[in-house]
Amino acid sequence: MPITSPHNDKLKEIRKLTQRRRERERAGRFVAEGEDLLAAADAAGWVALERLVATGSGLAGVEVEPELLAAASGLGSGTRAVGIFEERWARAAVGPLCVYLHGVGDPGNVGTVLRSAEAFGAGSVAIGPGCADPFAPKAVRASMGAVFTVPVARVGGLADLPGPTIALAAGRGAPLSALPAGPGTLLIGAERAGLPEALLAEADVIAHIPIATHSLNAAMAATVALYERTRMAPAP
Repeated sequence: MPITSPHNDKLKEIRKLTQRRRERERAGRFVAEGEDLLAAADAAGWVALERLVATGSGLAGVEVEPELLAAASGLGSGTRAVGIFEERWARAAVGPLCVYLHGVGDPGNVGTVLRSAEAFGAGSVAIGPGCADPFAPKAVRASMGAVFTVPVARVGGLADLPGPTIALAAGRGAPLSALPAGPGTLLIGAERAGLPEALLAEADVIAHIPIATHSLNAAMAATVALYERTRMAPAP
């Protein structure tokens, strides 16, 4: 029988997980919304704990009246399919190329970094202090499915990262393109604040991306840096 009540426990759980980071962290669960994301999860071998679909959609899952599913969804336009998944956290030192995010508070940026990490074959994305939740709905959507393929780690400091560490800071250090090729971790800070001085002092190398303005969006900086490091990598 399709779900016809907004008070259904499955719908209540979806609303909690989409609206509250604390609830996601407590439950160790997150929500992926939309057919494309659920297809990406399937392709990556992630099995949904719950899969809810709009009645009449022809999709596999527990049927829900479309207006109720739309109301529970975090998407403004609603969706025809929602899945609940268990969070997966990786071992921190997954390389050879890793991206470390520090103080990146926009979940859209975190998700975009995951997407870029997948595109350029990074081994992991490490989440440091002050970062948005990589399993927040906005991050999951921005990742375009990369949240299911790129290992995500929580780290407390640089000692947990595969080295050497390359800290990106506007206008400081050598141009990134001047550094020798090799494995390591790219350190990315928030768009306005950048990386803390203490962390810059701890990094093995400080480098910058030569640009005509004073800064780049954090996700764009990570994408350019990933491209540069993979472009420099020797052919297998």
